Amino acid sequence: MAATQDDELSLLREQRRLELQKQLQQQATAQADAEIKAHRTQVDMQNTNAVIKTILSPEARSRLATIAMATPQRADSIRVALMKMNEEGRIQGILNDEQFKQLLVSQSKSRHSASIRRI
Repeated sequence: MAATQDDELSLLREQRRLELQKQLQQQATAQADAEIKAHRTQVDMQNTNAVIKTILSPEARSRLATIAMATPQRADSIRVALMKMNEEGRIQGILNDEQFKQLLVSQSKSRHSASIRRI
């Protein structure tokens, strides 16, 4: 009877070991996927920043950075719009601060109350 209990105990231990091993593999896979996603996001952000540097003047980039501090979601949507416009060839040369302000006004949802001022 002791032998059968030992066999059952060994079987339960082996099942638990396999369950733990499966959980560890799932966690490792999830972590690897998260790291890959984070790396891709970082690379995309670096590419976006590189393009933004080529199409905006330093003053316009400063304005975008100020917008990003106030409303990060709006800054992201502006970056996406700038990237799209650049891909479509609608941006010729470097946008200065005045041109960027005009772009912001045109992109603004509430065009009636859009006021942009530099402090």
